Amino acid sequence: MSNALRIARGRFGRVALLDMDRPLVRHAHPHCHVLLKVEGADTQFSVRDRLVPLTDESAVLINTWEPHAYAHDHTRPKTVILALYIEQQWLAHFRPNWAASRAPDFFASCVGSITPNIRWHARTLAEAMVQEPNNARVHEVLLGELVIAVFERFADWRSMPHSIRGLASRSILDFRIRKAVELMKASPGEIADLDLLATDVGLSRAHFFRLFETSMGVTPRVFLNVQRLERAVTAVADGKESFAVIGDQLGFSVPAHFSRFFHDHAGSSPSIFRSVSRLSSQDFETPR
Repeated sequence: MSNALRIARGRFGRVALLDMDRPLVRHAHPHCHVLLKVEGADTQFSVRDRLVPLTDESAVLINTWEPHAYAHDHTRPKTVILALYIEQQWLAHFRPNWAASRAPDFFASCVGSITPNIRWHARTLAEAMVQEPNNARVHEVLLGELVIAVFERFADWRSMPHSIRGLASRSILDFRIRKAVELMKASPGEIADLDLLATDVGLSRAHFFRLFETSMGVTPRVFLNVQRLERAVTAVADGKESFAVIGDQLGFSVPAHFSRFFHDHAGSSPSIFRSVSRLSSQDFETPR
């Protein structure tokens, strides 16, 4: 059964060390996302409509809001994966242009050949998370070194920022889609019916789904699930409420449905995620 070995969270976003042997559903993240194999079997991810390898020689590189899924082969053993979910503000402390990590083409390709240096940094960070789960200062230094090695190699940051014309065209959002986005962000647990949401913002179902995906790059369902997951991650890791209460607040009337949702999106059961989050340090400092 897939589960988290360690979780670290802070202003940088979060880092998860996952022991994976089951698929993850198609989902997305509001973060720049990097996946590195630490040990175990070679495996693969589906990024948009492309199947890409995660091996000792390759990393999977996922842009903000880019739909992806873990395509586990059940005939293979488990894979230990170091998953980075990195916030743009934290990245800007290393390179000002890395604030452009929210751009949909920050990574030009969804897979890249890693260097021995990247492999060593990934392994070193993973070992530190396991052996010294409370050593936040060491973790931050190692994470920073890994991020620099990965982004210097793979990110198309030297061509940033994009043209003003291009940035302006991306910022135009239909007011009805903007309203739907605001409602989903404000109260994801109260959005029980996307067809009703379409009606509430003044669109037919077909037009709403088509316009939303064109505007946001993901379907309304994926976007809503991202809002639920990010709130769930915080509540599970930091809160003292039961998972039944958390699930109910996020629109899951049956606790088992929330647990399955969390496992299928985060790669871990809520109980293990909470226990390793509390074991690991929570307070990484901003790099200088």
